[in-house]
Amino acid sequence: MTLVRSSDTLTLINLTDQALRVRAVEAASTYDTETLVQVTQAYMTTGSRKGARTSAKTLAAYSLAVRDFVPWAQKNGVQLLRPGRRDGGRYVAQLQTRPSQGRGKSGTLSAATVAQYVAGARALYRALRWAGATEAQPFEDAHVPPDPTPGIVKNPPYMREVDDVLPHCDARLAALLLLCAHAGLRVTEALNVKVSDFQGGQLTVHGKGGKVRRVPLGRRVRTALQGLAPLTPDGRLFDWQYHQVQYRMRQAFTAAGHSLAWRGFHAARKHSGTRLYRATKDFTRVGLFLGHSSVDTTRRYVALEENDVQNEVEDF
Repeated sequence: MTLVRSSDTLTLINLTDQALRVRAVEAASTYDTETLVQVTQAYMTTGSRKGARTSAKTLAAYSLAVRDFVPWAQKNGVQLLRPGRRDGGRYVAQLQTRPSQGRGKSGTLSAATVAQYVAGARALYRALRWAGATEAQPFEDAHVPPDPTPGIVKNPPYMREVDDVLPHCDARLAALLLLCAHAGLRVTEALNVKVSDFQGGQLTVHGKGGKVRRVPLGRRVRTALQGLAPLTPDGRLFDWQYHQVQYRMRQAFTAAGHSLAWRGFHAARKHSGTRLYRATKDFTRVGLFLGHSSVDTTRRYVALEENDVQNEVEDF
């Protein structure tokens, strides 16, 4: 998904260096949260490593973090342009002790949520340096402890749930689920699939960061996609927004008796990674299939069987 820039963000991008610095300094001095969000967006789309290919999901997450950090800074006497050397650590500490307010959750914020907020605050200070407003780096020495629980344990792959849920999906929803669970697509990749992307038994996938990969489609996926008419003039097979398809899939899981098992679409992608690894025993091939640039990432998508090396060590 490519970022759609707001008119306010575009205005900032087109300012002269001096005008941008003045705008950023004024916003930071007055704790103008929304202008600081726009400065961060402008930096992310023109000054960051990914630039205009920054995903809308990343941009939304960082914007949420800026909207959290700036009011906290104002309330706690932090001067945004001249923060104290310990202020970054103070923010991390309060995040780690903040009660979780998520639906059905208790305890404090998860390690992943803390890391996301801190990443957004760091992006704000990169944006302020980009705008010429400050050279401060209050999070340079702030340590964000990693989550001790592996992601594959916290959010394991769906296994039998996939086959249980498919009968409760209409044809288009079932095709989307199979694109994620059998073809290994991210849900945003699946939602953007066009008729022109299919060639024989393979699918051209336009992934994160503008990367393109070719994915082989199994028999069940090919069958599910056959006969689906395009819904848009450019040939897209799906016209749902993420929240719409999430609602529909949650309903299907509930109808199948798996309401408590619903963990989002990422668990379906892990389903494909886990099954392919069990068939190939090769993380590199699985990573290429899933579109990962690092095998270390792929390992987080594979649920290894308990005592997976029992036979190998038997005669040691």
